[in-house]
Amino acid sequence: MIGAVRAEEIVEAFPVVNIDSPAIDAVRLLVEHRLTGLVVVTNTSETPYAVLPASQVVRFIVPGYVQEDPGLAGVLTESMADLAADRLSGKTIRDMLAQRRQRVPVVDGDDTIIEVAEVMARLRSPLVAAVKDGKLRGVITASRLLAAALED
Repeated sequence: MIGAVRAEEIVEAFPVVNIDSPAIDAVRLLVEHRLTGLVVVTNTSETPYAVLPASQVVRFIVPGYVQEDPGLAGVLTESMADLAADRLSGKTIRDMLAQRRQRVPVVDGDDTIIEVAEVMARLRSPLVAAVKDGKLRGVITASRLLAAALED
């Protein structure tokens, strides 16, 4: 029966970054693992604090004046690597988070995969963090959830 599988049984190891880590570390993780985002935690907790979408990192790299006037993108002579290096230098992951942070949907490790699926569907989230006893146990991606459903 599909509901008998618990969240903690299908969690995946997923890169988690500290909010005060260097921004360049987040970019490297996104690139190396071909991720669409990262789970961010704070120094004081292993509980997920936010999601840092890769799209937010790209937005952070592109100067505001180019975002306001996209026509400028065609006339800039800087390479993307130069822009990224300049914009990320000395910055932390905290600096890259949007003012209105994107919270990580959290499920309990004891939740069934039906309960996990409901949270994903309701919040339209491709991933959830599984927490047990206040500590992050891992992440459940939509693809992992679907694989578990098919195994049953």
